[in-house]
Amino acid sequence: MRGFVDETSLEVGSGKGGAGCVSLRREKYIPKGGPDGGDGGKGGDVVFQIKRNLRTLAHLRFKRIINAGNGRPGEGRKKHGADGEDAVILLPPGALIKDFDTGEVLHDFAQDESDWVFLKGGKGGLGNMNFATSRHQTPRFAQPGLPGQSRKIIIEINIIADIGFVGFPNAGKSTLLGRLTNANPRVGSYPFTTKIPNLGVYALDDQDIVLADIPGIIEGASHGAGLGIRFLKHIARTRGLLFLIDVSQENYLDSFEILLGELKAFSPELAERRRVILATKMDTEGSDEALAKLIEKYQDEEIHGISVFSGLGMDKIKDIFSRLVLQEE
Repeated sequence: MRGFVDETSLEVGSGKGGAGCVSLRREKYIPKGGPDGGDGGKGGDVVFQIKRNLRTLAHLRFKRIINAGNGRPGEGRKKHGADGEDAVILLPPGALIKDFDTGEVLHDFAQDESDWVFLKGGKGGLGNMNFATSRHQTPRFAQPGLPGQSRKIIIEINIIADIGFVGFPNAGKSTLLGRLTNANPRVGSYPFTTKIPNLGVYALDDQDIVLADIPGIIEGASHGAGLGIRFLKHIARTRGLLFLIDVSQENYLDSFEILLGELKAFSPELAERRRVILATKMDTEGSDEALAKLIEKYQDEEIHGISVFSGLGMDKIKDIFSRLVLQEE
């Protein structure tokens, strides 16, 4: 996901309708034919379309204005002007379109992935052949085409995943994702190795579930500290959350409270999702005692210890995912 772009603004416009034509039929042996001006073509629409293999908005990064084509004017001999070309804007699944000024949600593609016509093009004007009457047989006027519409919008994407990994930097989220899926996230022993969301697909019986590893949260993230809350929105649509707690860190006993507090500050609804706590790095010295203290402090939470490197506890992952994703509410 190099060049990951999850938000952009655009000014989009539909096309203007073509003008109707003023024309009088003039042919050999018919010197005074009637009106034969054709209608103008319709302006192009602005259409949003989901493309499933897109994952970011990088293809729109350097585009600020997108306009549909204008309708062509009508011509003599009752020829209809060509319709303007639609502006088809491709988006990844989970895209959200908002009004630039008010922030109002105009369309949520997580609810409906069918093509969405956002702005309709202007109607083409009628040619003078439409205005002939018995009393006015040679009208010398036609309609202009109607103008198109323009709107400034914000496009956001919220990655659609089934389970989101939540944890402080260097808690082992990327390592676990790489072990469970074919994802190849960057892994390192320093904070903020992950600076963009990573996705992986895990085969759970006959169903594929999508796992999302977001950049590590730090205390104060909901107020902009560290990488801030920019990436928290990418787990807003998950069905379950996996909290990863590094038991080798001094503050491991307080980690869950801090993480949950940041989620509540961002979205109280998100903080109520099904969740499981994984105590990571159980291959380190003193980890058994640390796990026991963690379980004692959070008796109402489901807690398991794992080590990706030794394989300890990894046999429980399938059952954990099944309960997070497949069980009914």
